[in-house]
Amino acid sequence: MDLKTIIKNLPNSPGVYIMKDSSMEVLYVGKANDLRKRVSSYFQASRRLPERKKTLILKVKDIAFISTATSAEALIYENGLIKQLSPKYNVALRDDKSYPLLKLTLNETFPRLIMTRDRYDDGAIYYGPYANVKLLKEALKILQKLFPLRTCDKIPKRECLQFHIKQCLGPCIGKIGLGRYDSLAAELKLFLEGRRAELLKLLMNKMKELSKEERFEEALECRDRLEALSAVKEGRVAYKPMDELEELKRILGIKGRLKRIEAFDVSNIMGAEACGSMISFYKGKPDKNEYRRFRIKTVSGMDDYGMMREIVRRRYVRSLEEKKKLPDLIVIDGGKGHLGAALDELKKLSIDSIPTIGIAKEFERIYVKNKKGPILLPKESKALHLLERVRDEAHRFAISYHKKLMSKRIWKKS
Repeated sequence: MDLKTIIKNLPNSPGVYIMKDSSMEVLYVGKANDLRKRVSSYFQASRRLPERKKTLILKVKDIAFISTATSAEALIYENGLIKQLSPKYNVALRDDKSYPLLKLTLNETFPRLIMTRDRYDDGAIYYGPYANVKLLKEALKILQKLFPLRTCDKIPKRECLQFHIKQCLGPCIGKIGLGRYDSLAAELKLFLEGRRAELLKLLMNKMKELSKEERFEEALECRDRLEALSAVKEGRVAYKPMDELEELKRILGIKGRLKRIEAFDVSNIMGAEACGSMISFYKGKPDKNEYRRFRIKTVSGMDDYGMMREIVRRRYVRSLEEKKKLPDLIVIDGGKGHLGAALDELKKLSIDSIPTIGIAKEFERIYVKNKKGPILLPKESKALHLLERVRDEAHRFAISYHKKLMSKRIWKKS
């Protein structure tokens, strides 16, 4: 791709641009409020450039970019990449002591991230210098939300406002142990060093481990950091979001097609007028012609698992008898127990090869057959949004039928 096309495809958003030569060696890293406008300005014939920049432009053969939400984020990414890549033409700020630095106090028991203008040989790690103080302060606020380390000079005896607004994890009152706190500081260190891919992989693995151990609150904190960091887009052209069905296929490891999804839910009050629902989505949209309702016939009392077995069995016995096409994915409203009940019936019918998952309301945990711990997806995941729509529609349909049955019962009594 020629430079003109590359520049044309750059987004009009804040971010970092990376200029490379013909051998793909990084020559220069810069930040911009508007990537396309900033990069194109280098190549305007009418613009007068210093000799050093003219030499740089003649060598540029490729341009990559990282798109960020704000200019403050771009500032942090720019400095991390300069530190990591040491580009030949980034020399302006390297040794200038008049500009502010970020200091990660790894020499302290519970490290902090602070702004300073002095550099000491004290065991802390320093990042910068940064030319734009205002942007650096904004960046520090963003980092405090992402990595809520303490901000106090001395650890107090009681919690402060930062803890109550969820911008500190409260080491002062024992709300977080040293091991978990140090792990958070290590994540911040990776981020400040520009090792984004390594950090994303670390967070993904950590989230999975925490989910397996059922430490869901910590897993959700991990998920939120992963989500925020994943929102930063990287590449040569603007990032194209993955289709929700394609994303779901990838997450669940479904190799075949994924068009038809069927979801089940049960509804009852103390076992009274127990019923169930099956709804169907096709290509991500409700297919109401395929919706089915089930009045529970073989289960008495409050046995949700037994009810789930019954409606799954009835649905697929009939589907097999009528030689109907089976779904590409089955979704069960509930956790491990509900999923296990459904899988028992599918196995009896020899159709347990159909991908089947359970989605539990609390923390939106997704349970998959033959997987020990649940999957926790980022809040902004399109696949999660699709599953929530499917699950909520099954729940709505079951509740509406249950209300109808209950009102009939009350009418008969009166």
